[in-house]
Amino acid sequence: MFYHVTMEQGIDLEPMFFGPKLKETIRMKIVDKVEGTCSAKHGYVIAVLAVDHISQGKIRQDGSGLASFKATFQCICFRPFKSEVLDCVVSSVNKMGFFADAGPVQIFVSSHLIPDDYEYTSVNGDAFVSTDQSHHIKEGSEVRIKVVGVRADAQDMYCIGSMKEDYLGVINE
Repeated sequence: MFYHVTMEQGIDLEPMFFGPKLKETIRMKIVDKVEGTCSAKHGYVIAVLAVDHISQGKIRQDGSGLASFKATFQCICFRPFKSEVLDCVVSSVNKMGFFADAGPVQIFVSSHLIPDDYEYTSVNGDAFVSTDQSHHIKEGSEVRIKVVGVRADAQDMYCIGSMKEDYLGVINE
């Protein structure tokens, strides 16, 4: 799920960046530092939308000449939750199941959580094929899955998915 979040971040700048473009420099530093990162609380930061407030800089007393600023900004975050249904693209298939990508999140779907009428085959590349040969889950296939488990670490997020319910499965091969 996507969320609009207000966050705060500390930024240290060298004196060469002080000047008329200070606010734009701070904005670019925030974008470089935050976009694409993951936190357990907010999930993946997709994009920084706007910088709302920048505090007055404080010169650090360690002799480095750096100034520290606190910036409050708005961003779009992506965080999957248990029981959420997502459309994904299969990135790899093996006999244990397959990995699918939903934006920055990689989701593993075990062979036990794939419907019983699918069987693994390694003929013409690794794939799960339905018994009537009408559907193939292979690399590049688009699938709809339900998230059955989420674990968030400090820097990454791991998900387990299932296709064993109604209206889930292959969308496009």
